[in-house]
Amino acid sequence: MKTTKNTITRKKFFNVCGSVVAGGSIAGVSAVLLSRAANERDNTGKEHERQSGVNNTPSPYRLVASFDLPDEISGFELCANMLVAALQNSIALYDLAGKNAGSFAIDANPRNIAVNNSLIYVLYPKSVAVYNIVGERLRYWEACSDQSDYCSIAVSDDAVFVTDAASKNICKYTAEGEFVKFINSPNGFVIPSYSFGAVVANELLYCSNSGRHQVEMFTLNGEYVGFFGQPGAVAGRFCGCCNPVHLTKAANGAILTSEKGSPRISCYGKDGKFNAVMLNTDALGGGNKAYFVIMNDDRLYIAGRNTVSAYRYDENINKAACSGCNSACFKQG
Repeated sequence: MKTTKNTITRKKFFNVCGSVVAGGSIAGVSAVLLSRAANERDNTGKEHERQSGVNNTPSPYRLVASFDLPDEISGFELCANMLVAALQNSIALYDLAGKNAGSFAIDANPRNIAVNNSLIYVLYPKSVAVYNIVGERLRYWEACSDQSDYCSIAVSDDAVFVTDAASKNICKYTAEGEFVKFINSPNGFVIPSYSFGAVVANELLYCSNSGRHQVEMFTLNGEYVGFFGQPGAVAGRFCGCCNPVHLTKAANGAILTSEKGSPRISCYGKDGKFNAVMLNTDALGGGNKAYFVIMNDDRLYIAGRNTVSAYRYDENINKAACSGCNSACFKQG
């Protein structure tokens, strides 16, 4: 996909416009929710304060380090205890301290990456390429449709799942790249922008139905299981035109969601029960784009634009910030 200085790609157009709409929507959504909460709360207003004070409560993680990469990051994963970032025309590897551990060339403009069994799956709008950790390309296949506009990729041991923002479905392939089936939502996927994240966890495929402000769950055979999420700006809900954007998993099976507009990272249980906001907008440093996130032990690694930041869980902050809350997201193992 070629661009010039005077043109803008469809992906960038939707990323920018989606974020602007999301940011503009927050005020309206928040006003409605706050009005509703004011009518329902008791005289003390404690419940309303608990729900609406997301950015007034310290995040239970503190920033400990950050480093810049040479290009904008379009995918971010963990492989063999290494941070893997997809850049404009390369895959860059870093150790957990941020030291560069090498890179290798790939085709230009990757859209997303996934990692499984030390293999790196690189997604393009109409194709998938598979590399090992030293940069050898092992497999490559074209999209099953000329109309495809792939967005995100998720991988299990024997299957590859790709979300298609144009066709509003999920394509399932074998690990070798043979097309298996299309997976459709019984609710209908509503994808106003490139916010169509996916992750395999707990023997399920989790996928964001961002226009409906939901995360849907499917078996690895493609059968619909259910969903979690609802619209709203308060903690535990998704706001804006299309959220959540990115999904990832923790070692204990928890699902992490990343939102744009007013960026934040939240944690949900395997069954979709909301646990906690892990990083709020203030802790992330603002902006309006969604951040990629990796959880490893007591650290969160956050990638936004061309910067990777490391946050460490601080139990003392958590005691003050989340007294009595469900801290399952902060316990790995």
